[in-house]
Amino acid sequence: MISRLAPDVTVVTGAAGWLGSALMARLGAQRPDGLVALVHDETDRDAVLTLAPQARVVVGDVSDRSGIDALFAGLTGDVDVIHTAGVIHPRRVADFETVNSIGTANVLAAAARAGARRVVHVSSNSPFGTNPDVTDVFRGDEPYDPYYGYGRSKMHAEGHVADAVERGLDAVIVRPPWFYGPHQPARQTTFFTMIRKGRFPVIGSGRQRRSMVYVDNLVDGVLLAELVPTAPGRAWWIADERPYELNEIVDTVGRALRDEGFDVRPNRTRVPAIVGRVAEFADAAIQRTGRYQQAVHVLGEMDKTIAVDISSATTELGYRPAVALHDGMRASIRWCRDQGILL
Repeated sequence: MISRLAPDVTVVTGAAGWLGSALMARLGAQRPDGLVALVHDETDRDAVLTLAPQARVVVGDVSDRSGIDALFAGLTGDVDVIHTAGVIHPRRVADFETVNSIGTANVLAAAARAGARRVVHVSSNSPFGTNPDVTDVFRGDEPYDPYYGYGRSKMHAEGHVADAVERGLDAVIVRPPWFYGPHQPARQTTFFTMIRKGRFPVIGSGRQRRSMVYVDNLVDGVLLAELVPTAPGRAWWIADERPYELNEIVDTVGRALRDEGFDVRPNRTRVPAIVGRVAEFADAAIQRTGRYQQAVHVLGEMDKTIAVDISSATTELGYRPAVALHDGMRASIRWCRDQGILL
């Protein structure tokens, strides 16, 4: 697959997030010069500098245009932008639109003013909702059907990308589903702990399927989207080779924990499918009040299939996921141990 040379400058937003941290670790090793990162506060600055000591780190907020202008100030040569900044589990529903939609519009406008060579926008499966049945997969030609506040905000962000492309910006989209791996947030640690204790609630039959992506596979896909010449406006699903049944995910994580030396209790926590439907109804009601409850939202999704087809990324970008579920989960567990995180 033909690819362009790395740019003179690589700008990464959301550089201290889960994906952003993995990107900064990779870029800090592969192209440390000309690396510019946007983070939310001084603590995040310190974390990013441990991953990429030569990076120029700017503290700011994507929803604040002045902070974005500081990020792009003085950049020369070829500039690529990887926009990972976003909010998934906020306190207020309004934050979805402020950060994910308006923030994306701000980054795209600043990138255009800076003459960016290419912008890679990291989206989600949520603009497309959930699959209608367990056999279906999203291929990339489905209509938008956003899943509540987060899905609407990411749909709006994709709309800003399309508008920017119409105005002449070379911008593309990657759409990861649920990802996993090192640099994980607390919610993923809770997932491991629940499985280790045999308390992860499998809703219904457990046959619902989920596409997942190991974070280093996702970094591979993002960097291919950046460097492989394609038409502007293209979008690709970036995931592991195939979707997994929820039963398989739980069993594989349990096996990975045992392989890393943990005692794992058999998972016998089964709840009827109606619990997922009730949780989804409650999630919708809570979000209508402007509030957001992470646990309710996650439970409302767990009875659903969210499965994607990565063939267009394989064909157009040469993307081939190198790490499968078991090995990726073991790597994540080892990272937790190295960080002193108790599982």
